[in-house]
Amino acid sequence: MKQKEQFNYSPEVLLYPLGFVMLLWLIFAIEIRFGFSLNKLGIYPQKLSGLKGILFSPFIHGGISHLYHNSIPLFILSAALFYFYRPIAFKVLGYGILLSGFLTWCIGRPSYHIGASGLIYVLASFIFFKGVFAKHYRLVALSMLVVFLYGSMVWDVLPLKEGVSWEGHLSGLITGLFFALVFRKQIAKPKRYVWEQPNYNEEEDEFLKHFDENGNFIETKEEDIEVEEKSSAQNSIQIKYTFKENKDD
Repeated sequence: MKQKEQFNYSPEVLLYPLGFVMLLWLIFAIEIRFGFSLNKLGIYPQKLSGLKGILFSPFIHGGISHLYHNSIPLFILSAALFYFYRPIAFKVLGYGILLSGFLTWCIGRPSYHIGASGLIYVLASFIFFKGVFAKHYRLVALSMLVVFLYGSMVWDVLPLKEGVSWEGHLSGLITGLFFALVFRKQIAKPKRYVWEQPNYNEEEDEFLKHFDENGNFIETKEEDIEVEEKSSAQNSIQIKYTFKENKDD
């Protein structure tokens, strides 16, 4: 995975996240317009009929406040995913929905679990741990930004609030960490300078020839410069052109 392929902007960085968020609002608008609820398409743990919610639950929200609070972090985190991890972005989103949904189905309470918050935790967890593992200054900075913006979300993986699917949040956190480990080989490598290469030889470095063994800069004297100029002038080849007039003209 080349670094320049990751960190270049392209329209899909914003188009895909924006399209996904708009789809969530469209589904919610259809529910309001026609007066029905899709909540029963959510994840219902430990029931076979509740498995369908693994696919549908991220697209269903209980109210406009629920949808609004999920839309902003979902857009920001998915845009960061497509910008910094474009080659694996769709894998993280697709498998993230499936795996976090299945974990929620396994450990969740007997109730319908809906909303994209589980996917948000997948993205936040993946981006944070991926940056830590990469040790790339840009990705580490991104991890710190995620902590600054969404670090308080960690409390929602605990059963502290009623009506909040902490099981879905915890499943998303675990899934993001798992993906950060699985895709660990596909990490952008920091740029390595010549002297950081394993086959680097100090004696062949032209730049170091300008310094002595104590690290002091060796000044070039004017006499040496004149000698070099004279030697180069002596070694130069002079070409003369002779033009003859044509007597027939």
